[in-house]
Amino acid sequence: MAVYTEETAKANVRVRDGKRVFYLDDRDHLTPSARAWLQRDHVEILPAALAKPQCFTTLSGAMLTEKPEHMTHLRGNVLVPKDHPRIAFRGMLDSLEAELLLCGRTALDEGQTGTAENLREILDFVRRLVRCDVLEEPVKDGALCGLTAAELRERSHNPQKYYDQPHFMPTASDSRTLLALNRVRTVIRQTELAAYAAFKDMDGNATRPDLLQALNRLSSLLWILMIQIKKGEIARGNGA
Repeated sequence: MAVYTEETAKANVRVRDGKRVFYLDDRDHLTPSARAWLQRDHVEILPAALAKPQCFTTLSGAMLTEKPEHMTHLRGNVLVPKDHPRIAFRGMLDSLEAELLLCGRTALDEGQTGTAENLREILDFVRRLVRCDVLEEPVKDGALCGLTAAELRERSHNPQKYYDQPHFMPTASDSRTLLALNRVRTVIRQTELAAYAAFKDMDGNATRPDLLQALNRLSSLLWILMIQIKKGEIARGNGA
């Protein structure tokens, strides 16, 4: 019997007749978060009996009839070791999702409903990045929380001009929401480094600049959200 978490469910998604599917044996189980992700991403859950006999391959071209415990799916039936940079990147995306959820809960607890709504949009965006990685789809251009990539860069670099609030260093006296946002920002930076490690060629050039740009945009957006929270706290006399 196997229990699939959200991360392992993502790793075991297959393609059948051009559609993404997940094969579930009668003896196996999905965690609530795994089932929710499959439904949210429109991945059909099918009985394992419908799966065709599998033959796995490795990046070196080796053929396997069984999946070793130390390996996992890169794409389709291609297996890689679990410490492969692409798998490490997916793990960081999973951690980023978890931090966004906790940050959103903190924002709601402190009455920051606007920030919580922005975090929900950001969470959806990160989950789309997971799809773009697994299915090797390009990241679509578009505004994030109402701001284009150029606007995010400009505003995050010039907060005084756009928000009447200069750059600042967070302190322990700041609100839990602001500090949670700062933590998410640092996880985004770590995820960006993992993305570069996963998607670079022999000369160090990025092979998925769209993923790197998307994460850079997210970092800028989190800084803007922090700026906005800080300005509000100072206006209320609660900020340093």
